[in-house]
Amino acid sequence: MQLEYFQMIDRIVDLKVDDKKIVVEAQVPKESTIFEGHFPGYPLMPGVLLIETMAQASGWLLLGLLKFERMPILAAVKEAKVRGSVFPEDLISIEASLAHEGSGYAMTEAKIRVGGKLRANSTLTFTLIPFPNADMRGHMEAMAKRIGFPHQAIIP
Repeated sequence: MQLEYFQMIDRIVDLKVDDKKIVVEAQVPKESTIFEGHFPGYPLMPGVLLIETMAQASGWLLLGLLKFERMPILAAVKEAKVRGSVFPEDLISIEASLAHEGSGYAMTEAKIRVGGKLRANSTLTFTLIPFPNADMRGHMEAMAKRIGFPHQAIIP
């Protein structure tokens, strides 16, 4: 996890296209400038970054389901709940599943767990757009390779 670059996902654990589900993992870094202010002496992963992490996991799911033909862009966050703290060095597991897709939008349900315990969950809505340019698509394909995205899920 590279918080400063908003690269929240370290690896794809499991992508089940037929079940429309994904599991990813991320190791919260031991140190980050974010923890200097959130909070001194008691560093916590900010809730908004937990939502971003769920959004990125959902985005990878949608990219796999769409075979990289469209780019998911976060459009709405509904009923986000932080149910417990996430600390530096925690290994977080993020699950996302497709709730609905159609008319250029998709909705997912996402959860974050640490040691099997639920820490956050949310319903997320994405608009699905064509990749804006070849550079963006190339960047996403390189990132997919870095985190172990299944190659067969990229091929249209």
